[in-house]
Amino acid sequence: MSLPSERDVLDAHYMARALELARKGLYSTHPNPRVGCVIVRDGQVVGEGWHVRTGEPHAEVHALRQAGELARGACAYVTLEPCSHHGRTPPCAEALVKAGVARVVAAMQDPNPQVAGQGLKRLADVGIEVASGVLEAEARALNPGFLKRMEHGLPFVRVKLAMSLDGRTAMASGESQWITGPAARSAVQRLRARSSVVLTSAQSVLADNARMTVRADELGLDADSTALAMARPPLRVLIDGRLRLPLTAPFFLAGPVLVVTAAAPVAQYAQAGHDLLSLPGTDGHVDLPALLRELARRGASEVLVEAGPGLAGAFAQQGLVDEYQLFIAAKFLGSSARPLLDWPLARMSEAQALNITDMRAVGDDWRVTAIPVPAPGV
Repeated sequence: MSLPSERDVLDAHYMARALELARKGLYSTHPNPRVGCVIVRDGQVVGEGWHVRTGEPHAEVHALRQAGELARGACAYVTLEPCSHHGRTPPCAEALVKAGVARVVAAMQDPNPQVAGQGLKRLADVGIEVASGVLEAEARALNPGFLKRMEHGLPFVRVKLAMSLDGRTAMASGESQWITGPAARSAVQRLRARSSVVLTSAQSVLADNARMTVRADELGLDADSTALAMARPPLRVLIDGRLRLPLTAPFFLAGPVLVVTAAAPVAQYAQAGHDLLSLPGTDGHVDLPALLRELARRGASEVLVEAGPGLAGAFAQQGLVDEYQLFIAAKFLGSSARPLLDWPLARMSEAQALNITDMRAVGDDWRVTAIPVPAPGV
């Protein structure tokens, strides 16, 4: 195996910095992807930028403004192919052409059908050297929801679960506050803040009197990141098949909600400032795949499911989970406590295999990131 060239090493170095910049938009770019850009001339960084929020300049524009005339003849490193179409902002490919850059390196092509290679083609057509695929895996990991929405018309679904060491989520009475400690709860707040949608069930809200909001004082972020996160709260989605939760509940009083039901629409929800969506499925339950398609159509890239064993189990059984976020407390709740998932399995061959991609201590608890492994032949 040949060693990487000096150019390859430099490309990876500057792209790593572009990815670092892109991560600054983790909580604010929805529904756009998180993108960073670095402009280098004669071995010196002359411009940096990242996309802050939708409707505002993209990463390339911020970097070009900082570089000024030094962008001419420079190399631009961008974590996603520069856009080639007119949206809320002009195409970044044209801005790079106008600035006179000599080379553009993209971590990956944009799966958006409106771009899909056309941005790089536009650059190449005017004689700009282009390259793609530098730190692509890292770039894809930064925008899993945007990629899935563009490639499959569905959002990326995370299921967050908090449990005891013996796999229980609440006492038999329903008491569940608090299984995990402050550090784990802060991590959950950050999961909410990065999501397009926080989705829960009427059963969970009724049990915990929950609001499912992002709480600034628990985010554990710096002031700038906190301000960005709080300026773009996720859409809260309530699955309430029989419309049991009263409109006077704190959950509704905390702000606008999308209520998804299997029942017929009721006018009172709209009158109270909430959106009601009827998606009847089988046995009086909400059609979850149809819900995910609708959320993607509305621009949702990342959906965080925070619910009890019933709804979480339904997502698991229907193969709708992309990632589990498991928070494990060092305690036992006992055999009469409630299970993690309502998912009855009869044989070992039915067991869901998981690929654990990360495991780390979070305060006194543990956080496990796990990806479902598709069954053979799927």
